[in-house]
Amino acid sequence: MLTLDQRHIIDMSFMYPSSDITPSLVSECSYEVLHGAPVASTLDSATLVKRRGKSMSRRTGQLGHIEQSGKWWVVRWWMDVPNQEKRAHKWKKICPISGPGMLSISARERRAREIIIESGADTEKHFNSVVKPKDCITFRAQALYWFENTKARKRKPVANATIELWAGCLRNWINPEIGDLPVSDVNNAVLKRLVMKMSEGGLSPKTIDTYTQVVKMVVASAVDAEGEQIFPRKWNADFIDMPLVDKTKQNTPSFDSQTMSGLATWKDEQVRTLFILCGAAGLRIGEALGLELDKHLSPDFLIINVKQKARHCKIEERVKTSSSYRQVDLHPRIAALLKQFVLGRESGFLFRTRNGKPLSSSNILKRHLHPALKQLQYLNPFTNTHKAGNHAFRRYRNTFLRNHTECPEGLYKYWMAHADVDMSDLYDKIKEDAAFRKLWAEKCGFGFELSSVVLSVRKVRKKDGAVKAA
Repeated sequence: MLTLDQRHIIDMSFMYPSSDITPSLVSECSYEVLHGAPVASTLDSATLVKRRGKSMSRRTGQLGHIEQSGKWWVVRWWMDVPNQEKRAHKWKKICPISGPGMLSISARERRAREIIIESGADTEKHFNSVVKPKDCITFRAQALYWFENTKARKRKPVANATIELWAGCLRNWINPEIGDLPVSDVNNAVLKRLVMKMSEGGLSPKTIDTYTQVVKMVVASAVDAEGEQIFPRKWNADFIDMPLVDKTKQNTPSFDSQTMSGLATWKDEQVRTLFILCGAAGLRIGEALGLELDKHLSPDFLIINVKQKARHCKIEERVKTSSSYRQVDLHPRIAALLKQFVLGRESGFLFRTRNGKPLSSSNILKRHLHPALKQLQYLNPFTNTHKAGNHAFRRYRNTFLRNHTECPEGLYKYWMAHADVDMSDLYDKIKEDAAFRKLWAEKCGFGFELSSVVLSVRKVRKKDGAVKAA
């Protein structure tokens, strides 16, 4: 028969699978339980597993113990103290037992709870400042390891924009709230409090969903030498009270033909041409700003090869997805407009600064698109303002091709760089039929009017002309 100590080892192995109980001890004890026959072992020399370390998530809060001490009613409670495993007993006077200031039973209980709350004994702030986890890394340190590893990984490399997004949410929202917690304590209850904090801070459901994914990835990145998760979690969205993302309420504005016709008359020639190209080709703003004349445009300007993008006035030799590497066919009128715009230039960026660098997408948004939309009295139905992002050009192009033309579905998905969904998309080889694409590019058109105003000549070109004349 098993001794009490041996049964305790088995019970503890199920309760705390990450404990110091060796597999051999557990298997020996389990064998005797199942088969009733003892096996040779060294259970007598086995050391019982110690209880797991302190964890705030396992505490339910204290009401305190009220008792008499001399002429006073006092409340006693437990308090964590620095550099000590055991908590210390604290006490404080509530009221006199008799005479002036005496309180009723219910009043004493209320005052006792207030004293405990004032002491901070049940707060995570006090717990984290006193209890120093010895065997578990903090969430902040694990997040740093995960962040650096993610930036350097070769499998599914992460875009710089995503890296900056993750860094911002860790710095501004996640680490200030849970950065000092041990990774082992980051569970559904902790994430629930974090989600509540972000909701109170005014973050949208989509943003909250994105930020919580970072928490989950950081916890999952803690693995052992075998690559197995040290702290596996089964995240419970209902318990966390994760807000639902209503796609119909997301800020996804688009333009109509009238607005695009108005943007095609904007006063700045270069930005006006950019607006026209984005609306007529459905390019992402970074893809359009990364175009180079000698690398990405055909000699007749009818085909654009998307191979890179510009971000923060710098070139990134990658695009958003694998589907984004594509050829976009232009209508002949748009091609003629681009040819007139470059005025014989054969190299350099299609849209450039005076120093020859790519334009800034944020400057285009603030200095040109928003003022142009305000002038056109455009109204964003999601924000009730005149503002809309550069992605509204892509939504316009997608809406126009899908609903106002007979463009084949496979072709407009290819032009718009939409990801393959099923085998039919994988088997669709429309990208190899250049003649067919050219025919439909002319047949579909672009859906808005182009101004007949002659393109103005910029100071940059005057300067270029002077150099050539010299």
